[in-house]
Amino acid sequence: MADRTTTTNKTDKTELIVEPGRHDIVVTRVFDAPRDVVYAAFTDPDLIPTWWGPAQYETTVDRAEVRPGGVWRYISRDEHGTEYAFKGVYHDLVAPERVVSTFEFEGVPGHVELDTATFEEIDGGKTKYTSVSVFQSVEDRDAMVASGMESGLRETLNRLAKIVERSGADH
Repeated sequence: MADRTTTTNKTDKTELIVEPGRHDIVVTRVFDAPRDVVYAAFTDPDLIPTWWGPAQYETTVDRAEVRPGGVWRYISRDEHGTEYAFKGVYHDLVAPERVVSTFEFEGVPGHVELDTATFEEIDGGKTKYTSVSVFQSVEDRDAMVASGMESGLRETLNRLAKIVERSGADH
C-alpha cells in the first residue's frame, strides 16, 4: 500500500482508514440513534447474533462475559455447517462510552488484535462510532485487510444500524 487508503461508502456512512506501515485500522460510522442504544446493542449477548457477521451465516454467542476480564466467543456457521469461531477478552468497558477488547480468529490462532470502540454523542441524537484495531504487526494488519474484512465489516455495521435506528426511534 503506497498511500493512505480511506474508503467511504456514502450509502452506509462507514469510513475505513488504512495507512501504510502502521499497525492499525480505524473505522468510523455515524448511527442515527442515541449513544446508549448503540452501546447496549453492541454489548448485549442477546442482540449480538442479530447483527454480528455476514447475514448468510448464523451467529451464536458461546460466551459473553461483558465485564473487564470477561471472555467472549462467537461462532458463525455457514449453510454447510462449517464453523468460524472468534474470541477475545474484555479489558475495559465504560457504558455508554467505550469498549476495549481483544479479537482473535480461532482459524488463525496467535494473531490477536486490540480493539477500542468509542461511542460519541453528536448532534440530533446520533452516535459517532470509532473503532481502532491495533495489530501485532503490519503484516497481520495487511492480512486482515486482504481477507476481505471490509465488506464483512460494512455488512455488520449496516445490520447494527438497522437494529439501533429502529430501537432509537422508540427511545
